[in-house]
Amino acid sequence: MTRLLSVSDSVIVEASPSTVYRHVCDPSLMGRWSPENLGATLTREPGPVPVGTVFDGHNKRGAFRWTTRCTVTAADQDELFRFRVHSIGLKRPRLRGPIATWEYRFEAVPEGTRVTEMWTDDRRSWPDLVANTFDKIATGGHTFADFQRRNIRVTLRNLKAALESDARTP
Repeated sequence: MTRLLSVSDSVIVEASPSTVYRHVCDPSLMGRWSPENLGATLTREPGPVPVGTVFDGHNKRGAFRWTTRCTVTAADQDELFRFRVHSIGLKRPRLRGPIATWEYRFEAVPEGTRVTEMWTDDRRSWPDLVANTFDKIATGGHTFADFQRRNIRVTLRNLKAALESDARTP
């Protein structure tokens, strides 16, 4: 079976692109919304990060925990934030290689901001059969594309709820 290498979803958040961008481009905050990510350790002060910033993402799936090393590859104010995952390990990311790319696009719409989150599988050198078998073991029976589609949906729903709640709080 040929694997799907990219999935995405969008949500409208009742907030300005600058507000949404400011939150999403700080990887230390991602744990507030993601069902799998616990946040990140930055090599600089928390806050919006520029291209070239390296950070370690902390993740969990059930009782299993791991760390990824990521590099920001795009940080276009209020428009685009992207990072590449290029190393993974349990406590420290030791195994290097292309893993995935995460991208967030921000588009002003009359209701606020359309946020699009995209996951791309960068394991292009893996044969489909090997990748699909590994994925099903790692996710409890799903391909990573199907698994990440669900994670993206949950992350966007949580991001929307958090930012709209913050906007309503005096």
